[in-house]
Amino acid sequence: MIEAVVRRRPAEEGESYFMSMTDMMVGLLLIFIILLVYFALNLQTKTAELTGANRTRAEILQNIQHSLKKKGLQVEIDTQTGVLRLPDDVLFEKGRFELTAAGAGAIEKVANAMVEVLPCFTSSDLCQGERSPHLIDAVFVEGHTDKDVMLGEMNNYGLSVRRAEATFSRLLAVRPELNEFRNAPKGQPGSAPILGLSGYGPDRPIADGDDERAKKRNRRIDLRFLMMAPGSHRLDENVLRGNS
Repeated sequence: MIEAVVRRRPAEEGESYFMSMTDMMVGLLLIFIILLVYFALNLQTKTAELTGANRTRAEILQNIQHSLKKKGLQVEIDTQTGVLRLPDDVLFEKGRFELTAAGAGAIEKVANAMVEVLPCFTSSDLCQGERSPHLIDAVFVEGHTDKDVMLGEMNNYGLSVRRAEATFSRLLAVRPELNEFRNAPKGQPGSAPILGLSGYGPDRPIADGDDERAKKRNRRIDLRFLMMAPGSHRLDENVLRGNS
């Protein structure tokens, strides 16, 4: 009869193998925790930057609104969407894109208020104080119309663009230095003037209904402020301190 020989692993060898596996699992768990903490802190930082930028944008809008109120011009602001709103009837006659005399005067006040408020929120050399860490990326002059069909060669989209263009041109004619307000210094990648324009026709109404009150609300010029995104190109330390 052949006897089977059973070899058993020494107890010490089995325990050593178990301890090695445990150490490896603990190490992997530790790495996972470190990565989790890193991503949590990174998310917290990005959230704080976005929150700070939104607060800064609200401050900008409120300061411009306050400046215009002192100049005798009442405007509406929306701090959630970053919009300063100019009613259409203040600026244009119905169906026209040329600024009225009163409209030209209103845009002159807006241009002056922007030069008062915006320098330290851009890379402009006009900043005399501490430059904000949250900079403006763009300010779009947006034209909007009601949905009444235009008669003639120009439709609502063309009208909204021409009105935005008239407003944009008047801003720069009154205060040419607005064209020097940039989102980053000249020569830095992505650097561009903050002021731009667009037209949306009737596509972005802010009031529902077909009554004249709703149409009047929808005929408007919006100045939409966009802030620099977290992690995008930034000013160097000298510029942030306001040095030339």
